[in-house]
Amino acid sequence: MDRSAIVLAGGVSSRFGQDKGILKIANKPLIKYVIDAVNPVVDETIVVTNSQDRITEYAKVVATDVRFAIDSCESKGPLIGALTGFGSAHGKYALLLPFDTPFVSIEVVSLLFELCLGKAAAIPRWPNEQIEPLHAVYQTKLALEAAQSAVSEGKLTMRAMIEKLRGVRYVSTLVIQQLDPDLRAFFNINTPLDLKKAIAMVKPGRVK
Repeated sequence: MDRSAIVLAGGVSSRFGQDKGILKIANKPLIKYVIDAVNPVVDETIVVTNSQDRITEYAKVVATDVRFAIDSCESKGPLIGALTGFGSAHGKYALLLPFDTPFVSIEVVSLLFELCLGKAAAIPRWPNEQIEPLHAVYQTKLALEAAQSAVSEGKLTMRAMIEKLRGVRYVSTLVIQQLDPDLRAFFNINTPLDLKKAIAMVKPGRVK
């Protein structure tokens, strides 16, 4: 197995009053947008969340071959979820994505997988040097070791993990823009207003 997708779904969705993952855009659950987008280019998909109750809910709306994992410990940041995902993944390379980004681009994902070959990671980076560690591809074993090392030191940020990797390839968003002109892949839903924007962005015929 070469490619895994890890979908992080551990957030509390406090602004919505219900789990964001099952919120619907054009009658399709948010988490299903992400899973369906990456399915053609990965060998397995793992959803990492924080409770069995959420697994039960997600299992009702996603394909039966999607695997689930529960965060190894409680944390407010994404690193624990990433660590859990890397530890569960069978692929040599693992794509990391949040569950609230409905416009994931298969072209961008494919590019990141290709650019990660022989590297520890392929991570999008904006012109202002900000990075997108939750829209990136990692060499699974190296990322797992780096995440474990960061957590053991009490450092619970994705940047702390990335700083421990050697051979990271940063991919300019200017390059990604050639495949995704509006950089919709990085649009995530944090607020009810974001949800309204996403609904407006869904084009007729897009939802499957």
